[in-house]
Amino acid sequence: MYQRSIIDKVLDSDNLYRAYEQVKTKGGASGIDGMEVTELFTHFSENSVEIINQIRTRTYKPQPVLRVEIPKDNGGVRQLGIPTVTDRVIQQAIAQTLTPMFDKQFSEYSYGFRPKRNAEMAIVKALEIFNEGYTWIVDIDLERFFDTVHHDRLMNIVARTVDDGDVISLIRKYLVSGVMVNGEYENTTIGTPQGGNLSPLLSNIMLNELDKELELRGLKFVRYADDCIIMAKSEMSARRIMRNVTRYIEEKLGLIVNAEKSQITKPNKLKFLGFGFYFSSKKKSYRAKPHATSVAKFKYKLKELSKRSWGISMEKRIERINQVVRGWVNYFKIGDMKVILKAISEHLRYRLRMCIWKQWKHGKTRVKALRKLGMTPYNAHLNGHSSKSYARIANSWVMTTTVTNARLKQKGLVSPLDHYLNVHI
Repeated sequence: MYQRSIIDKVLDSDNLYRAYEQVKTKGGASGIDGMEVTELFTHFSENSVEIINQIRTRTYKPQPVLRVEIPKDNGGVRQLGIPTVTDRVIQQAIAQTLTPMFDKQFSEYSYGFRPKRNAEMAIVKALEIFNEGYTWIVDIDLERFFDTVHHDRLMNIVARTVDDGDVISLIRKYLVSGVMVNGEYENTTIGTPQGGNLSPLLSNIMLNELDKELELRGLKFVRYADDCIIMAKSEMSARRIMRNVTRYIEEKLGLIVNAEKSQITKPNKLKFLGFGFYFSSKKKSYRAKPHATSVAKFKYKLKELSKRSWGISMEKRIERINQVVRGWVNYFKIGDMKVILKAISEHLRYRLRMCIWKQWKHGKTRVKALRKLGMTPYNAHLNGHSSKSYARIANSWVMTTTVTNARLKQKGLVSPLDHYLNVHI
């Protein structure tokens, strides 16, 4: 009986269509050829037979990825590689085929970019380990992980599971397809571009070697992509782990450990996946909360979206704010943050009242709006022509008793605190 090869599964029409749907849903910028996701269906309809034939005959040549730089919180930049939309579909088709083959090999302590696993589960596991008494943390920072992966080492690991030369050849082509930087082509002799659909799986395949080594040594750890923390019961054990694991990573995996950013720390000084941790004397256990830097970023985003100078309708403004609120709160929902979200929600409403006061613009419009919202004619006339600053008016009874919390909710505003109370588990 004929058994389909792995490349047959990659190029299966149903698999390719699912890959196309994934790429279309995610959207994103175009690669070096300028083709948009919206043009993808027509392009594949007209060229899929030729593309598939080229892949089967190993003549397909992936295009270089477009290098872009994304600012990081620490002032540096993260380099991303944007493949063309065609290559994103092919990479996604490969990832869909190989993921079931590799995922069953991965550690139960690995949570990043895996089916039915997420950052929330990684935080829950970390808390579980902290509360078992493993409170000395080895926080290992891999320097530019995606840029330093050794191709031969990676492909040797992949080849242990993928017994198909066509697939191996295609993956290697993606690794060496090069990048375009400011219109200039550069070779990629090492690394896997962060941003490609195949990169998360390849990173897990590489770092699964680390997971297996940590398990072999009987260590407690949690890994999410290239963020890995190892827990110990004493400082002495943690220092020994730091030395030995660093040596393994650099000598056996050929990766680089950033000595300056790697540290031995305690839960209350740790930042992991955007979360911070603290010991609750009431619960007698370690608990999670959004890290201070995560809260600061959230506040800044809301501040930008509630600027008075942004010329946008209140409906569109609230719609954009709601997207940010839901996304942020849903990610951090397992953390304790009722008090901080109460303050953020109050401040957000205050800023929106300033925006509304500015949108009313003139005294006559303000008087009419205040009367419509229930203010007496005398008070509406008196306050509608007020020369007080936006901040003073927004904070005063003039706006808080007219543009009430309930009315903002009626306009569709999602309060960060209310949403947290609805989704908190």
